[in-house]
Amino acid sequence: MDCYTANWNPLGDSAFYRKYELYSMDWDLKEELRDCLVAAAPYGGPIALLRNPWRKEKAASVRPVLDIYSASGMPLASLLWKSGPVVSLGWSAEEELLCVQEDGVVLVYGLHGDFRRHFSMGNEVLQNRVLDARIFHTEFGSGVAILTGAHRFTLSANVGDLKLRRMPEVPGLQSAPSCWTTLCQDRVAHILLAVGPDLYLLDHATCSTVTPPGLAPGVSSFLQMAVSFTYRHLALFTDTGYIWMGTASLKEKLCEFNCNIRAPPKQMVWCSRPRSKERAVVVAWEKRLMVVGDAPESIQFVLDEDSYLVPELDGVRIFSRSIHEFLHEVPVASEEIFKIASMAPGALLLEAQKEYEKESQKADEYLREIQELGQLTQAVQQCIEAAGHEHRPDMQKSLLRAASFGKCFLDRFPPDGFVRMCQDLRVLNAIRDYHIGIPLTYSQYKQLTIQVLLDRLVLRRLYPLAIQICEYLRLPEVQGVSRILAHWACYKVQQKDVSDEDVARAINQKLGDTPGVSYSDIAARAYGCGRTELAIKLLEYEPRSGEQVPLLLKMKRSKLALSKAIESGDTDLVFTVLLHLKNELNRGDFFMTLRNQPMALSLYRQFCKHQELETLKDLYNQDDNHQELGSFHIRASYAAEERIEGRVAALQTAADAFYKAKNEFAAKATEDQMRLLRLQRRLEDELGGQFLDLSLHDTVTTLILGGHNKRAEQLARDFRIPDKRLWWLKLTALADLEDWEELEKFSKSKKSPIGYLPFVEICMKQHNKYEAKKYASRVGPEQKVKALLLVGDVAQAADVAIERRNEAELSLVLSHCTGATDGATADKIQRARAQAQKK
Repeated sequence: MDCYTANWNPLGDSAFYRKYELYSMDWDLKEELRDCLVAAAPYGGPIALLRNPWRKEKAASVRPVLDIYSASGMPLASLLWKSGPVVSLGWSAEEELLCVQEDGVVLVYGLHGDFRRHFSMGNEVLQNRVLDARIFHTEFGSGVAILTGAHRFTLSANVGDLKLRRMPEVPGLQSAPSCWTTLCQDRVAHILLAVGPDLYLLDHATCSTVTPPGLAPGVSSFLQMAVSFTYRHLALFTDTGYIWMGTASLKEKLCEFNCNIRAPPKQMVWCSRPRSKERAVVVAWEKRLMVVGDAPESIQFVLDEDSYLVPELDGVRIFSRSIHEFLHEVPVASEEIFKIASMAPGALLLEAQKEYEKESQKADEYLREIQELGQLTQAVQQCIEAAGHEHRPDMQKSLLRAASFGKCFLDRFPPDGFVRMCQDLRVLNAIRDYHIGIPLTYSQYKQLTIQVLLDRLVLRRLYPLAIQICEYLRLPEVQGVSRILAHWACYKVQQKDVSDEDVARAINQKLGDTPGVSYSDIAARAYGCGRTELAIKLLEYEPRSGEQVPLLLKMKRSKLALSKAIESGDTDLVFTVLLHLKNELNRGDFFMTLRNQPMALSLYRQFCKHQELETLKDLYNQDDNHQELGSFHIRASYAAEERIEGRVAALQTAADAFYKAKNEFAAKATEDQMRLLRLQRRLEDELGGQFLDLSLHDTVTTLILGGHNKRAEQLARDFRIPDKRLWWLKLTALADLEDWEELEKFSKSKKSPIGYLPFVEICMKQHNKYEAKKYASRVGPEQKVKALLLVGDVAQAADVAIERRNEAELSLVLSHCTGATDGATADKIQRARAQAQKK
């Protein structure tokens, strides 16, 4: 344990800091880091280097090269820079490289050097050029802040949703600030800058002067400033050699340290651990690295090479041409276990396990001591926690073995934490491998989440490792393996040296029917790469027509899209394709396409019936469908034409169409309608009133109601209305008029073709029993009982039923008898029944 703590450095009495090697860099740099623009992404992210040929002492004719490496120095991409001078580099939260040019244009590159997009920071930046730039991260995304040649600031808090904000002008600012940085307070990005001894805070509307509380006197300039990884704390380096540390709101001072060095540092970053009360700042000069905090002493390291600092969530990464290291505060669990002469439960348990492996009785002594204090559970938890913070696998195993050993003596220790830590460490060790080059710590891994880590492995095209992690952690397929396979397939379609057939077959063999994989998304990526035929082949594997059709339309394969839509049976999808085809093709080609697809033609006709009647007529004409064309003209005659002449002309066209269709019934009916319309117009002219658009029956009824009986009879003869129908019409009309005298004359005009029971029924409907009785006596024997019952003459109805000896009529009369008034009639019927049965 003494050897293990050899690289521990105390900062005050309460914290230790250690620096250990992550990788031995083998990237064969031809330039010193000081001669390059450098950007390293947090969370063990990649490193970008751009040799700066725009420096005055360098040859301007030399084209720069942009190199991207993993954190272990493995090359990921290299490209010749052909654009304008670059002022600053930075990585977004999605691990996209942002290159800020002098003209204010920001170029965005992928991890493998693929150009993604570009955007401009505005005309003002273009006119005044860029002096300096910062890439920063907020909860909304990654932002860019620009300092222009006019000493004005412009920023965007989220490059994914670009909204430029021009910050207020600093009064009297004639030269560039000595240092500046971005702060995030209350979900808003601010600019903090130093001009001489003054600090200015810029928000979206105001410029205010701020003063750090408790700052040592005599400061005439601020040389460097640094904001913490979480934007909660701020450090200021003054020209007096003092480092002030406090909250980012500049309302509270944490501490102040005199480093006795007045030269401006190359870099200054925070080094703090989540949930730790210790605060420290790492300051780097050419050959010296200093860790300062709330203690009178500092920790100093000698830098043998030009180095670069990368602030992290729980420490600082330091890399040079030959080595990549990590500096951080020793976690509490590790400190308690490995501190010299520690009697912490975890330390005793680790010793007990080591003695157990030696088969020494001291193991029992250590174990009993822990148990007597009741701290065995705490000891196991300490060992598990400390294992997570160890970088070396041998130390991880040693601590986990100790935890496992201690668990054996506990009855109800939940195993979940131990199992989860073993899984997490296995994943972390896999991604920390030199060939992978993602040196995440346990704290960073938990903050990043497994889903983001998988996304970053996919971004590096490490698909097999990502799938192995998903299978090992047993993640749901949709979140794990399926998603990774989909990304692999999208990358596969970009390999243009492989034939479309081979790529499609390989993707289908690998993916099959994997749930959560959308072949349409993969096909869209293939189409975006200019491989249309491959996209069509991939769409053949897509089971959902709703996903196939939109992409086929986008690829100008409308006829194939129509076939797919029809196969799906989804009418909405068919309509979508039809409307697209209509706009894409000329009318003749569109109609010819429809003729080859009967279902589509039928659906389009339905659409035209409601939306485009003229197009519907053209369809019928092209198909020589005279029957439907005739029906179309009939509907059109009533829908569009108001003048009688136009309506009759449309009906005549319809009749001609019906004759061509050899539908003589429809043609004759149409001609009769034309005659009726002409007659109705004549009736309106001669008699007044409303006749147009009435049916033939309603026209006759209207004439009768108006007292024009002879005209009604003539109309009936002209249109060959049967006598029975005419008598019904006249009977109903006269009853509605309550013209009983005319009705009686009408009934006596000749023998009724409908009988006289309807007269009785109509009179009773009008509640006129007196008139009804007149006709009841004229009703034939077969219907007389019913007529007498309608007028309420139950006794006479009984006599007729008895006389006719009709059992059904007897039962009908009996059902109308009431006990109080018709008792004698009921008895009479019963006696008649009895006599009939005797016979």
